[in-house]
Amino acid sequence: MLTTLDNIPASDPLANAEQKQRIDGILDGYKDLPGGLMVVLNELQSQIGFISEPMQAYVAERLQVPVSTVHGVVTFYSFFTTTPRGKHTVKFCMGTACYVGGTPQIIEKAKQVLGIEPGQTTSDGMITVELCRCVGACSQAPVVVVDEESHGRVRPNKLPQILRPLQEPK
Repeated sequence: MLTTLDNIPASDPLANAEQKQRIDGILDGYKDLPGGLMVVLNELQSQIGFISEPMQAYVAERLQVPVSTVHGVVTFYSFFTTTPRGKHTVKFCMGTACYVGGTPQIIEKAKQVLGIEPGQTTSDGMITVELCRCVGACSQAPVVVVDEESHGRVRPNKLPQILRPLQEPK
């Protein structure tokens, strides 16, 4: 875990003047709000797309809270991510019904088709693959959630049809 703001990578949002200005605007807008850390992190996730380790250290410094507190919040809540996500997110439900219904085989098919592991993003930045807990559609198991759309009773041979439109640049 980064605890200093020395040597920020050129690819980090803090190294980009426009994005740093956006980050500062968020911090300035909520720094005096009691319990503002969660609001700041939500806004950063929404506007920047992820909360890097340098950003966590910067937020901690600006809000005068320990970096361990910021990091704890970011890593506890699954909504937050520390790396950029793809344009599309494909989530595989790992709830009991879905797992028993075949999610592991569908994940294997996704790894073949996309060439990435869960938690990774395709090299073109189009698709991020994630695992998630129960999505509440047990009667449709196994379920794959693409962006915000649920696909039920998915079989490995049907997954390429679901992924194909996501792979086509628009």
